[in-house]
Amino acid sequence: MSNNQQMVMLVDDNIIDLTISSKLIQFSKLFDEIIVFQSGDEALNYIKTNLKQPNLLPRFILLDIQMPEMDGFEFLNYYKKLPTSFTDKCQIAMLSSTLDFGDINKAEANHYVVKLLRKPLSTTELQKLL
Repeated sequence: MSNNQQMVMLVDDNIIDLTISSKLIQFSKLFDEIIVFQSGDEALNYIKTNLKQPNLLPRFILLDIQMPEMDGFEFLNYYKKLPTSFTDKCQIAMLSSTLDFGDINKAEANHYVVKLLRKPLSTTELQKLL
């Protein structure tokens, strides 16, 4: 994969949501490659393992808020400790089916989050962000 290609990382514990989001992104052709993880831990391990290989790292992360073990906000706490050489080049949008104003405010207040998107994913909304 060359450096100018765009990779998106989907992090969601719900396999149905992951499948729907993946298919929508494939059809939209907004990204060249999609990598999928069912937990924040797995996603962070992937990033840490590949920090020295920027072409294997995502340019965009779609992050579910409500997940068991590590929710989206906990993921962000670990994410902010990653090298800025990575975090400066990667954008995060949080995905949620909730209308919890606490979550919405918390997501919008986070320096790393560009937007909180509603589930199911709207490729039109995603395209506006890109």
